[in-house]
Amino acid sequence: MKLTHNTILITGGGSGIGRGLAEAFHALGNKVIIAGRRRHVLEKVTDANPGMASLTLDIDDPRAIQSFAAKVTELHPTLNVLINNAGIMRPENLKAPQVADAEAIITTNLLGPIRLTAALLPQLQKQPGAAIINVSSGLAFVPFPSTPTYSATKAALHSYTVSLRVHLQGTPVEVIEIIPPAVATDLTPGRHADNPHYMSVEDYIAETMQILKTPPTPPEINVERVKFLRFAEATGSFDKALQMLSQFALPSEPAAKP
Repeated sequence: MKLTHNTILITGGGSGIGRGLAEAFHALGNKVIIAGRRRHVLEKVTDANPGMASLTLDIDDPRAIQSFAAKVTELHPTLNVLINNAGIMRPENLKAPQVADAEAIITTNLLGPIRLTAALLPQLQKQPGAAIINVSSGLAFVPFPSTPTYSATKAALHSYTVSLRVHLQGTPVEVIEIIPPAVATDLTPGRHADNPHYMSVEDYIAETMQILKTPPTPPEINVERVKFLRFAEATGSFDKALQMLSQFALPSEPAAKP
């Protein structure tokens, strides 16, 4: 993947890893468009980064995705990189599941990237040096029992990305997967930057960009801290990793209704 002279769309670009990637690519001289639901959050980022653009997008709405794809390609006809980063994480108790939470997570984390990729693929296939980058998670490879549907959607996104790469062989579109470890973002409550179990956004983005800058670009971007999860099964440490993640408290069951 070339790292300069791109026009890059990043979903979930208003905070966390999305914002970090947006600012890193912007600093390299790329045209960056961030997308998300909260206009005021997007505008805060663009105000801090002159030249960066933003568009609101409800990633859960199929019709909104179609109209968004038409608008973004009209406004930015050189769009050649899509980074599917938007996602939500919610704790779940599977003994007393809230199906609405699971459905929302699946819609945002899995259907959203699939729908947006499909809507923008005709545009991307016309562009030289195009790329689709899907942001999954180390939890795609060892699930976090407290967030079972989140983990499952990231596993599905990994599988989808592998298949997409095969389908797009011979086209101008490169397919890359970014696989973060636990990073200190606002994805879930209580994820503080001083938590030793979480990597800072700044450190994560710096290491990720360094890997992207090293040719040839690997199909997976694995920082050192995520390799324990990514390769747990291959190294025979899956059970150990799962036990480690299982030590975190599961969500409490809701109180019984009188």
